[in-house]
This record gives sequence, structure tokens and C-alpha cells, in this order.
Amino acid sequence: MDLPFIEIIIILSTLAFAISATSSAMRKHLDIFGIVIIAFVGSVGGGTLRDILIGNTPVSWLQNTTIINTVVVGMLLTLLANRILRKINYTLFIFDAIGLGLSTIVGVQKGMDMHFVPGVCVALGAVTGCFGGVIRDILLNEIPLIFRKEIYASVSISGGIIFYAFTYFNFNEKFSQLFCILFIVIVRIVVVKYKLSLPSVYVGSNKKV
Repeated sequence: MDLPFIEIIIILSTLAFAISATSSAMRKHLDIFGIVIIAFVGSVGGGTLRDILIGNTPVSWLQNTTIINTVVVGMLLTLLANRILRKINYTLFIFDAIGLGLSTIVGVQKGMDMHFVPGVCVALGAVTGCFGGVIRDILLNEIPLIFRKEIYASVSISGGIIFYAFTYFNFNEKFSQLFCILFIVIVRIVVVKYKLSLPSVYVGSNKKV
């Protein structure tokens, strides 16, 4: 059976986030139960929040066992390939960037399917792309990426805006999806490679004590 292209994107984004989340959990030396929880939260957290916001209940992964199976496959692959992945620099970052690009497009598409205004569609893309990672990082006692100087959510929002614009002006659907996924992934790589960041705000006293 041929899957719609957007379904393939959903599966790939889930797989990428499952690998990223499992890698994060393993680096924190969690037990197998902790790894399972982090893998699921990191993979479906953003999509779950999006579905709750738009009233799509039961949420997507409860209606589609393929998503659950994909999380399990991604987690098992990461556990089995642990030694190989540890030797590859930026494994966590690369899969997180891929997941961000893929899931952002899914979120924007969901908003457009429900005929929401452009700002809401882009926001849903950012929620889908970013908030699984937010919950993952909080559970791992880390400051979430979107709250740091590192440019993360802004990349998702920019990609979402481009995707919505392409769709609005009737660009080819697959071209629009692929272009914006690549845009988000490449910009994330450039941001990290050249250490680009937003300015941080510090409020404090300069007085010497």
C-alpha cells in the first residue's frame, strides 16, 4: 500500500526524534525504563501537545500504531548501535535537526488542513517541532534548547513561514515540503557549526562586592 508523502514525513520525523531522545537518555545513564519514557516523550510530545491544542483527540499516536512502532524501532536501533553512534560526533544533534525539519512541516500542514490563519499554522509547526524536545530536556534536568541562546525555535518558525508561503502560492507540494525540511536542517547545521546565537539577557548588578 502506498503511503501519502506526509505520512512518510511523520514516520521519519518520529524515527529521528526517537533516535535523538534515546541518545540523550543513554548519555544520562538512565535505566531501560527511563530510556523508554524519554524516547516516547521526545518523539510524540510535540505532536501530542499540538493535537490537544487543536482538539484532535484521541491524539495521533493513540490512533496510529505505526507511530508507536516507529518509536520502538528507533529506540531499539539506537540501543543496538550504541557503540557505533558514540563514535560519530553530533549524532544527537543531527537526528534532532532532521526531526525538527520534518515535524515542523507536519505541524504546519495540520494547521492548513484545518484552515487556521497563517500565524496559527506556523505556531503549530513550531509546537510540533520543538516541544517534544522541551519536555525531554526538562525530564533530563537540562535547560531546553529553545530557551538558550542557540537558534532553534526561530529556525522552525522560519521554515514554517516559508512552507506556508509556498503552499499559499500553489508551489508543488512535495517540492515545498522537501525544500523547507532541507532549509531547517541546513540552517540548524550552519547555526551550530558557526556558533550563531541570539543575544542573551542578563539582569544583575555590576557592583563589586
